[in-house]
Amino acid sequence: MFDIDETKSKKILDNATAFLKTKKSSEKDTTEIRAIKGLIRRCEAKATCKYVGLKEDQIHFQNLPFYETGTIEKKPMGEEDIKLTMALLRELKPQQIYAAGDLADPHGTHKVCLDIIFESMRRLKEAGETWLKDCWVWLYKGAWQEWDISEIEMAIPMSPDQVLKKRFGIFIHQSQKDMVPFQGSDSREFWQRAEDRNGNTAALYAQLGLTKYAAMEAFVRWHY
Repeated sequence: MFDIDETKSKKILDNATAFLKTKKSSEKDTTEIRAIKGLIRRCEAKATCKYVGLKEDQIHFQNLPFYETGTIEKKPMGEEDIKLTMALLRELKPQQIYAAGDLADPHGTHKVCLDIIFESMRRLKEAGETWLKDCWVWLYKGAWQEWDISEIEMAIPMSPDQVLKKRFGIFIHQSQKDMVPFQGSDSREFWQRAEDRNGNTAALYAQLGLTKYAAMEAFVRWHY
């Protein structure tokens, strides 16, 4: 049972509501609002992880400093971001790393994350970490783009059931599910874009004479 200070909670809510009603586009979110937004995103991500079968001890949130600006635009990669990422990689010693290679992200967040991973891996290699010999880095695209068929180095077929499971996993991210603010003339929701992209990739492989699947996830390997 949680011991909730209702008076304190109401004050935080009232302050947040009052701030958001008068907030200007140039203003930073307050500490409380950033904490609430972060909690929402972490809860959604954790719920999706559990939905696809991950256990509690397999879920990690880095909370990297570059992200904590309180505005849409994030900071460039910093030394602390690299150190924290290297520490997590040393702890986990992963055999595969999957990272968003979609650099069309309007806020540049994916680009900063990718730079941090690349620099961390380079430093770990220079430090002689032996587990890197069995570690491959795979880059995927988001809902807006796909790798050219000539670039794809790993394509994973998806059954209709797996397509639905991915859709429902996206739905769990309720704060990200509906219309996106930078969609341009494309009115599809994120999950629709993702499904159409995966379906189009499968259709391209079928046109090349391979088996026709419901969808395909495509990846390009980054060599370090």
